[in-house]
Amino acid sequence: MGAQLRVYRRRIRSVQSTKKITRAMELIAASRIAKAQQRVKAAQPYAREITRVISALASQQNIDHPLLEEKSEAARSAILVITSDRGLAGGYNSSALKVAMSLEERVKNEGKTPSPYLVGRKAVAYYKFRNREVAESWTGFSEQPTYEDAKMVADALIEAFLQPSDEGGVDEIHVINTEYVSALTQKPVANRILPLVVEESDAPPPEGALPLYEFEPSAGALLDSLLPRYVQTRVYAAMLESAASESASRRRAMKAATDNADELIKSLTRAANAARQAEITQEISEIVGGASALTAS
Repeated sequence: MGAQLRVYRRRIRSVQSTKKITRAMELIAASRIAKAQQRVKAAQPYAREITRVISALASQQNIDHPLLEEKSEAARSAILVITSDRGLAGGYNSSALKVAMSLEERVKNEGKTPSPYLVGRKAVAYYKFRNREVAESWTGFSEQPTYEDAKMVADALIEAFLQPSDEGGVDEIHVINTEYVSALTQKPVANRILPLVVEESDAPPPEGALPLYEFEPSAGALLDSLLPRYVQTRVYAAMLESAASESASRRRAMKAATDNADELIKSLTRAANAARQAEITQEISEIVGGASALTAS
């Protein structure tokens, strides 16, 4: 066997091994998409109802609460960036980080100081490589976040929001996550969750009229209890959406890698066959040449 043919066959075996890995990762990611979607759907009713309760409370007259108060001279903005702990997910992380950089630039243009809070090793590595200051970071649960993880992150954000900005606190909180639109489409978005935006309008709410609650003890006391839970729910929902998007993006990336491996194997196989045919032709030519030389002598 010629040296060139051995090289081709070695490369084919290597690509076949890589294809097995990418195919396995594709199947694992596909199974996690369904589980992540189920978790998103399971969390939606609670998120929807607590949003309606908060809306009903915030619509009351004479409500003065720090989580509803729009600060006239905001100095610092917390930006929670949700990425993955692992790579091989296509443009999932780069898209979210691109939105984060755009939001930081906009915050700076408004005269505020961005204060990044990071979820996922990819975001941590991105900021560390660029020597950017980070307020706090969490890793290890990007693919399967729990409510306890979301509560830990949300509590840190709320604590920073309740502190004065001159003592290291923040005046507003933004969350950057990736929405799961479909198996083929995931969209990074940035939303401000604090302070809440209270808009006066005569139009009915999109989900129907708000319930007529009787508040006991008072709307302010209920807001003290419910608003932190509301923030925790928003962070948890963002993490679940990002987890589903991460699995979908990884499945798509691994499928593309598997398809590319198939094409490369076909190309290498054709090249190996051509090299083998060339060796056979050369051997036949040498035999015919030798026989002709013996006949002539």
